[in-house]
Amino acid sequence: MGTKKVETLITALEPVADSHGFELVDVEVIAQGSAPTIRVYIDKAEGLDIDSIAAANAWIGAEIERIDPFSGTYILEVSSPGIDRPLRKPEHFMRYIGESVILQTNPLDGRRKWTGTLGGMDGDDVLLEVDGRTERLAFSAIRKARIKGSVDFKGRKDD
Repeated sequence: MGTKKVETLITALEPVADSHGFELVDVEVIAQGSAPTIRVYIDKAEGLDIDSIAAANAWIGAEIERIDPFSGTYILEVSSPGIDRPLRKPEHFMRYIGESVILQTNPLDGRRKWTGTLGGMDGDDVLLEVDGRTERLAFSAIRKARIKGSVDFKGRKDD
C-alpha cells in the first residue's frame, strides 16, 4: 500500500515496535520542501500516553537513523492513529469489522474511492457493504484505507 521508502521503513520498524510492546499501525512519508516528514502511527493494547509516545520517538528515531532512508534531513512525527485509524494489514480489516471505512483503490469498476461498512476479509478480498450490497475489493488493489472517524456528542453529559 505504500512507496518503496514506506515499505522499507515498515519492514525496519515493525519488529522493533513489537519488541517494545507496540503495534506499528502505519507509516507515511510526505515530501514537502527539502525535508520530508515521516509520520509513524503506533498503538498499544493498553493505550498510549505522552510518556510512551516520547519513549517510542527515541527508538523510532534511532532505527530510522540506522537505516538512513533519506540523504538529507527529515522531520519525524510519532503519534497514535487517532479516530481515522489507518488500515494496512489483513488483520486490521478483520479487527475492525462493522466500522465505517473509506478506501482508495486502483480503478475498480470505474471507481477509486469507496465508503461503506467493513465486512472483513474473504481470502484475498476485502468485503465492503456499499449501498445495500457487498462489494469484493482485491486487497492488492487498495492503496489507502482508513476508519471513517466519528464523534457522538449526543451522549455527553454536562455537569
